[in-house]
Amino acid sequence: MSLPRVAAVNEVRDSCRNCRLRELCLPDSLSLAEVSKLEEIVQRRKPIARGDYLFQSGHPFNAIYAVRTGSIKTSSLLANGDEHITGFHFPGEVIGLEAITSDRHACAAIAMETSSVCEIPFHALEVLGEKAPKLQQQLVRIMSRELVTEQGTAQLLTRRSAEQRLAAILLNFSERFVRRGLSGNRFRLPMSRLDLGNYLGLVPETMSRTFRRLEEQGLLDIAGKEINIADKSALTELAYGTAPEATPNACRRSG
Repeated sequence: MSLPRVAAVNEVRDSCRNCRLRELCLPDSLSLAEVSKLEEIVQRRKPIARGDYLFQSGHPFNAIYAVRTGSIKTSSLLANGDEHITGFHFPGEVIGLEAITSDRHACAAIAMETSSVCEIPFHALEVLGEKAPKLQQQLVRIMSRELVTEQGTAQLLTRRSAEQRLAAILLNFSERFVRRGLSGNRFRLPMSRLDLGNYLGLVPETMSRTFRRLEEQGLLDIAGKEINIADKSALTELAYGTAPEATPNACRRSG
């Protein structure tokens, strides 16, 4: 029974050191010795099937999670029982930080496709952070990024047309795919249009019309969930009224 356990641990250690996503995740800026210590507490969970929960709202907080593969959405329930999607999270992004202050998760995390995560027990991370100041600094940077994300979401949904909201979130996805070394112009949306509309505060009919209008304007080429940004400058002008390089940081989303 011990052999599979050893193999699993070794797999985690190898993946942390050589992971192509390490610059987006907690190991960023850490020394090899510090990464080795972090690897000792990281647990690689079994893949999560589409539609399954990583954690649910109200569950006790024990760990934060770094997305390795796939994609995960976070959502909460409104007073009327409707689902409100609060975020989409891609490989290299960290989720679960919202529960640090309350010790319980304020939202649910659900796989949008078969996904895998690294589970990082938070108490062990705190103990390790006392010995590795760079690790604490990196965690603070990630938490700061989450705060910027929340501010960006508020801006995204305030006094903007449906076309501006959709343009802005597609540009945000584009930037996040580029950070992972993928194409920023051609990508696949892992979420349904229903979920995307929920996040943007748009009903399904409006979402369909908005996608169609952006395609008719020559800004996008769309084939199902496959998106090709045909005119990035025009899409950015629509979203922000600025050139691509001047896109406000507060409007950029991350995990």
